[in-house]
Amino acid sequence: MKKVTLGPQTLVYPMPAFLVGALVDGKPNFMTAAWGGIANSNPPMLTVALQHHRYTLKGIRENGVLSVNVPSVDLVRETDYCGIVSGSKENKQATCKFEVFFGKLDSAPLIVQCPVNLECRVVHLLDLGSHTLVVGRIEEVHVSEECLADGQPDVDKINPLIYSSGVKKAYRKVGEEIGAAFSIGMEIRRG
Repeated sequence: MKKVTLGPQTLVYPMPAFLVGALVDGKPNFMTAAWGGIANSNPPMLTVALQHHRYTLKGIRENGVLSVNVPSVDLVRETDYCGIVSGSKENKQATCKFEVFFGKLDSAPLIVQCPVNLECRVVHLLDLGSHTLVVGRIEEVHVSEECLADGQPDVDKINPLIYSSGVKKAYRKVGEEIGAAFSIGMEIRRG
């Protein structure tokens, strides 16, 4: 397979489409972030990379907490909207009709309509250049009851929204299962 060099770029697939939440000046605000993921298992931590000027980052700095809400494909319009409009100019919670709740951390707003919500306490804010990398310790996870199977999250029921860049910037959904994790690889040995 012939390769073509493109220079340094942020091409990793898929990317999540998170709705990152924070109280800013006492009001819930949410922004879309695709640059994020799991960072550590014990203690459980995640990261999101936010541009320095983001209004939501102001609230994260103020309160030392954030929420990471995983939207389903049903929330594609709202998720895109939260990435287009600044919370400094508009109340995105009201416009998107998000029902907000609070859990263990009383200043990390969570979105009821999102099937998965993670409450995080800030551990590190790292200035990386164009972005601040927020490292958050996951303090609690909320999953919509209808998205569980045998007490565990079911990705098909969650139906998470993902983002793709490149030639066609678009939102997508998770595809079909193609093999059992921690198992299919053993077929190589049996070869």
